[in-house]
Amino acid sequence: MPSPQPQPPERTVSLVTLGCARNEVDSEELAARLEAAGWTLADSETASVVLVNTCGFIDAAKQESVSELLDAAESGAKVVAAGCLAERYGRTLADELPEAEVLSFDDYAGIGSRLDAVLAGERRPAHQPRDRRRLLPITPADRPSAPGRQPPGHASTGLPDLPPGIAPASGPRTLRRRLAGGPVAPLKIASGCDRRCSFCAIPTFRGAFLSRPPDDLVAEAGWLARQGVRELVLVSENSTSYGKDLGNPRLLDELLPALAAVPGIHRVRVSYLQPAEMRPALIEVLASTPGVAPYFDLSFQHASGRVLRAMRRFGDRERFGALLAEVRRACPEAGARSNFITGFPGETESDLDELRRFLSEARLDAIGIFGYSDEEGTEAARLGGQLDPVDIARRVDELAGLADEVMAQRAADRVGETVEVLLEEDLGDGSYLGRAAHQAPEVDGTTTVLGAAGVTVGDMVRARVTDGDGVDLTASVVAAGPAAAAPADRGVPGGRPPGPAR
Repeated sequence: MPSPQPQPPERTVSLVTLGCARNEVDSEELAARLEAAGWTLADSETASVVLVNTCGFIDAAKQESVSELLDAAESGAKVVAAGCLAERYGRTLADELPEAEVLSFDDYAGIGSRLDAVLAGERRPAHQPRDRRRLLPITPADRPSAPGRQPPGHASTGLPDLPPGIAPASGPRTLRRRLAGGPVAPLKIASGCDRRCSFCAIPTFRGAFLSRPPDDLVAEAGWLARQGVRELVLVSENSTSYGKDLGNPRLLDELLPALAAVPGIHRVRVSYLQPAEMRPALIEVLASTPGVAPYFDLSFQHASGRVLRAMRRFGDRERFGALLAEVRRACPEAGARSNFITGFPGETESDLDELRRFLSEARLDAIGIFGYSDEEGTEAARLGGQLDPVDIARRVDELAGLADEVMAQRAADRVGETVEVLLEEDLGDGSYLGRAAHQAPEVDGTTTVLGAAGVTVGDMVRARVTDGDGVDLTASVVAAGPAAAAPADRGVPGGRPPGPAR
């Protein structure tokens, strides 16, 4: 009697996402493509393949990505590395980590067949990394029609029968399958970056800047709303550049009201704003458009003009202070956050004093402090004046302590303020955890809302802030239900907001 033939492994895959919200969108594209190709999503304990969407931004993120890949290999599943670390290092990563099959962004379009090959035990040579900025024309206006490789998160499909839950069913059909629930979701508006910051390697592996068409974004926003999403967080490498390759450098000003008008969407938030590209008209849109959070995620990076010039960036303490003053004239309660790098090559005590002074004066709601580390292939890694890592760590600790004090004071300043809070978690007894307009997901703190009756997760309520604990707030409901979805007047209490200084 012939022995039974071994059954082929099940086509099940677990997706692990590391890094930023842009990677979350990329993973949801991969999930949609895999389901369309007949793969079934599973948890990492039962999946036959574990696909890790890696981060390759800084050393800590790289180490986390490698650890996740090694942990996945111990489960006995086939392991696939995708994402930024895989794209950036390609063949080198494959040689050093034979446990994983290493894929490029260019493999995403055929991800189903690539995983079929992995499951069958085939191993293809990993890609040789190259500068992805060269894949698109230098002139931004020539990029949308160029036949170059498509970046992750921009894919549209002609597949006739998509499984349920893949966006959208008609119109511009962007491949996406939500991997996380909740009333908040990122929406990628563009990929890549044309800036040449001396410390950053991202443009080399993410490519030149490319906007997504606004009709695709509005259609995807509608699909997300039908999935229960109530807040859209617009993400990219540089949101202020949106539209420059589509012939309209002010297209973000038009996109924001269109997204806010999508039925079911309560709030639209923009991340990754470049101070050098901020315009009075954009400030006005962010500060006064109903349904758009008056939230300014400004990438300052430092406050010393000398250090910023070495970083190949714009500004100094005075100019950044003037920009924040313009924002607050337009909307006094506007939220503002930024990240800063200390220990950049050549940073002196005088430069550090400028940064200390700016942090003390700027009244930022959220502050991230990072120590400089060399990134391969960047201009900064070749500069003189490298600082001792022990000194960098000392500066990080000092500035982080100052940042904590500043953020706690800013939260205390909001006591008595009325805020609009999107409810995200039911804590029981009429209490909810949510976020006010100045609080972005995961990075800017939360608001605990008390006395919320007759509401549910995903609702927007107006609440008066009663206490602060670091960046976190406590607030009591003053209005809930459908009426609360209409944003309160911004600006002077009881009146219309003043226009921004020009």
